[in-house]
Amino acid sequence: MNRTEKQASIESVNATLKKAQIALVVHNNGLTVAQMSQLRGKLREVGAEFKVSKNRLARIAAKDTPFEQIADLFKGPSAIATSADPVSVARGIVDFAKAHEKLVIVGGAYGAQKLDVKAIEALSKLPSLNELRAKIVGMLKTPATRIACVLQAPGGQVARVIAAKAKKES
Repeated sequence: MNRTEKQASIESVNATLKKAQIALVVHNNGLTVAQMSQLRGKLREVGAEFKVSKNRLARIAAKDTPFEQIADLFKGPSAIATSADPVSVARGIVDFAKAHEKLVIVGGAYGAQKLDVKAIEALSKLPSLNELRAKIVGMLKTPATRIACVLQAPGGQVARVIAAKAKKES
């Protein structure tokens, strides 16, 4: 890798880290190309990016970003997963790591907070942003539905009374 390629790699990782809210560092030693492609596809579905970079270049790229604190995690066969949605990327990495023991979660950071493996696993169990939005919409919709039922009930009762009266007279 020549100097321009290294600079391009540093700039690419730096740009990715600057726009992300969470960064997770994993060791991917022993994963096949097919497994790496599967992981990338799974993370891409949830809006996350997965990059493999040389450790020294990743440490340089982490400077001047909120993730400068995790530069020490880049040792060994490392890769970095980043996203704007912290729950979905954590869930994707944890689920993949459970299915493939060769993917090892090292740590990460969410904003200024450094995350260990237990914190990442706990984060993966939280509902995602879309799930939370759906719950809020459901809670807002439920009272309106109940109000409509309550308002319709007296009219229905009156109609049933009139129908019963009509049957009785016939």
